[in-house]
Amino acid sequence: MNWDVETLSRIQFAFTIMFHYIFPPFSIGLGLLLVIYESLYLITKKKIYETITRFWVKIFAANFSIGVASGIVMEFEFGTNWSAYSRFVGDIFGSPLAAEGIFAFFLESGFLAILLFGWNRVRPGMHLFATIMVAFGSMMSGFWIVVANSWQQTPVAYEIVEDFGIRRAVITDFWAMIFNPSAMIRFAHVIVGAWVQGAFLVLSVSAYYLLKGKNIEFAKRSFAIALGLAAMASLAQPILGHTHAQVVAEWQPAKLAAFEGLYETQTQAPLYLVGWTNPETRETKGIAIPGMLSFLAHGDIDAEVTGLDAFPEEDWPPVNGVFQSYHMMVALGMLFIGLTTLSLFFLWRGTLFKQTWLLKLYLPAVALPVLANQLGWISAERGRQPGSCRDSSGRARASPHR
Repeated sequence: MNWDVETLSRIQFAFTIMFHYIFPPFSIGLGLLLVIYESLYLITKKKIYETITRFWVKIFAANFSIGVASGIVMEFEFGTNWSAYSRFVGDIFGSPLAAEGIFAFFLESGFLAILLFGWNRVRPGMHLFATIMVAFGSMMSGFWIVVANSWQQTPVAYEIVEDFGIRRAVITDFWAMIFNPSAMIRFAHVIVGAWVQGAFLVLSVSAYYLLKGKNIEFAKRSFAIALGLAAMASLAQPILGHTHAQVVAEWQPAKLAAFEGLYETQTQAPLYLVGWTNPETRETKGIAIPGMLSFLAHGDIDAEVTGLDAFPEEDWPPVNGVFQSYHMMVALGMLFIGLTTLSLFFLWRGTLFKQTWLLKLYLPAVALPVLANQLGWISAERGRQPGSCRDSSGRARASPHR
């Protein structure tokens, strides 16, 4: 490996952002569960739900603090590691980041004080409202960050201008930039993934208490509600992922081709379940379903899917790395569906909490959604390096990050 400044900057930034991204999904997932637990407390007046809410609020606050601290480091690295890029697209990229601070972070952090210290100081309804605002603010933070990142994936509504000999990109339509072609589906995919991660944290801790025979009522109720959210979110992910893949097929065909190791443009393109791809020999070997990629991307088994041969080789993403990270993410998603569906079956039978083998699986399982979310971002970011996208007329062109 050539250890030049660019490579070292990439490694440092990758480490920073991957460490940071451990925490926001926990905040988003826990935030929604806090709303559910506290709402149940106000509706049923059962003290156990207040106990559950108070416990998870402490975990939420600790996680939120680390997320904020690590996020500040990431923001500074935009200027230290990618100063030229920041100057070039700062007018565009900086807009959603500024909106995140003004409209989301301040909302979340402002009501966080009431959430943490407002017990017995404000009315229960006001405290629930604060909890809702914190959860909403955490999701809106995710929205603005995804908007900024999605513009890099599918850049629209900008033009290149030159001032005093310096070229830079400027916004031509603010709302078109926000609602760029990939923003909404990527936001939904990210948020639902965060719900899975937050729910699995609750499932893991609750399973620990159940196995230890401590705080049984607390653990059972926490577990059951988190399981419902985890199952719902896990089942929704394949649908959202499918829609996202269709957007990638239209706007980032090189990325989709790398996802599936598709080197030749073809009809009845296969979908690989597992495999290994070799960019040097341009071969992909593994277990594949013939025609399924064509069907998923275009709704027609005979549809043509653009392969990597449509792009200069120097514009290819790192194919095997993207192929493997994408397929591992999908495999983990299927695992979450199987695990949560099986758990719901035992819950329906009334025997869930007697299945100690299943509860033991949940102890380390908290790490799996973290890994899945990390793999998703790796696939998205490496898939666009250098990659290509399409403009509004459908013509392939280089992404402005280059």
